[in-house]
Parts: sequence; C-alpha cells; structure tokens
Amino acid sequence: MPFKFTGFTDEAEKFLAGQISTLQEAGWDAIELRLIDGKNVCDQTEDEWKETWEQLQSEGISVVGFGGQIGNWARAIDTDFQLDLHELKRAAPRMRQAQCKFLRIMSYPNSADNPLSQSEWKAETVRRLKELATIAEGEGVVLGHENCSGYGETAEGFLELVEAVDNPSFQLIFDTGNNSLHENDPAVTWDYYQACRSQITHVHIKAAKPGPIEGEYVACHVDEDPVQKRILDDLESTGYDGWLSIEPHLKAAIHAGQDIDESGEARQVWVEYARRLENLVSALRK
Repeated sequence: MPFKFTGFTDEAEKFLAGQISTLQEAGWDAIELRLIDGKNVCDQTEDEWKETWEQLQSEGISVVGFGGQIGNWARAIDTDFQLDLHELKRAAPRMRQAQCKFLRIMSYPNSADNPLSQSEWKAETVRRLKELATIAEGEGVVLGHENCSGYGETAEGFLELVEAVDNPSFQLIFDTGNNSLHENDPAVTWDYYQACRSQITHVHIKAAKPGPIEGEYVACHVDEDPVQKRILDDLESTGYDGWLSIEPHLKAAIHAGQDIDESGEARQVWVEYARRLENLVSALRK
C-alpha cells in the first residue's frame, strides 16, 4: 500500500486503553491523540501525560499527531491569544518526546459578537500565526492547518495565509470531507484539494454523502463518497506517501458535542471504517 494508516481513536473509545485496543483490532500501531477521557492531550497535566506516554510505549504505539485546539472552532479571533501560546509551549516537549511533528490547528473564526472586517480579521490571524509558527519552527513542530474553521476554511483564505505567514512550519492538513459537509457539495472539497495540493503535509479522511434532508450532506463510510477515491488516486500519482488518518464522524463529532456512548458501537464502526479505507486503497489503479 502506498500510504500509512492512523486515526483519531477518541471517536471509538473514551479511555486510552480502549483507544489502543481499537487500533490493535484494526491492525494498526499509530495513533493521532486528541481527547483522552474527555480531556485534550495538550491540556493534560505533566503526570497525566507521563501516564499516557508510558501506556503508549508499553503497547508499542507510535504517535503521528496531536489534535490541538489552537485557532479552532471554539477559539474565535477575539479569544485570548495566551491560550494558544501556552498550548503550543506545553505540547511541543511532549511531541518531541513522542517523536511526533504534526500539531493540528485552525485559523480563528471571526467573532460572532464583534466581527472584524475581512482585512482586520486576516491581519490579526496572520499576526498570531506568524508568532506561533516562529515558536513551532524552533521546537521542530509543524503547525498543520486543517481546512475546517477560520480564515483558512476556504482554499483562497488558506493560500493567503501561507503567503503572509511565510514559514515552513505552517502547512496544510487536508481533511477530505470537511468542505463537502460544510458546503453540502463534494465539488468544493475537490476544488480545495486541487488549489492546495502542493501544501499538503498530512491527510485526514472523512467522507460525505447526501442525507435524508434534500440538499444536505452527512458523514458516511469512505467508500460511499466518490471524491475519496478521486483524491486518493491523485495523492498516489503525485507522490504522497504519508499518513491517512481517519476521523469518521459517524458516531462522534467533537466540535458538535456528539460523544460516543458505552454500547461499543462506535468502536465497531471505527474498525469497519479502517478496513473499508484499506480496501479502497488496495483497489487503487487496479
């Protein structure tokens, strides 16, 4: 297979032991860390992180990325910037310890209560990202901007940020379903992908299909969304040999407060999603 596989296992199990065993059931040995018992890995105390790292090491699990909160959907442009600076400085030593380079970020949605003008919003976003990227570069961390929320939610906005921030530590984590779900149109995902292919450092896999309400798209399995194969084909043909990280959003959606229950169904769905992705990749160019 041309790609390597990982995923956000907090969409399968709440506790780390369950997340690890989910990976092992899927036959994978690399994880993207986000919520552990409901707490973001970047917010763990030093003792909590020590326990997390020891548990991962004991099971032979490597860490691909941290799903951070910097500039995300819950941190608008008027949120205290110190939150983000502290998060990066707290996460960086843990990432070095885990030999992990991707810290997922976003780019500050505009304020709902006191929105800035487009130019003001961009200027403040760039100011923050430039400072964060300078720190990240010194720490050996890649700030992976996800095409999800903030000024870079659109391809045009992201490319403006790339030009303005002008730092190799600011790159793109491309999510293959966000734009489809936000705009209810998979063509938008393909357009974003094409415009920003050269910036992609890491890939999150999410898929979308028409839902029960006309004109509305919902999350689905990866092989139910034709744009997924189109993107995977192009990634392979253009030399991408990095990670595909699943974030199914079928039984959990962190941003929407949709959490997994105790039935075990979320784990079953996660493992099935992993297998269906592997099958889709295996069938490329056959």
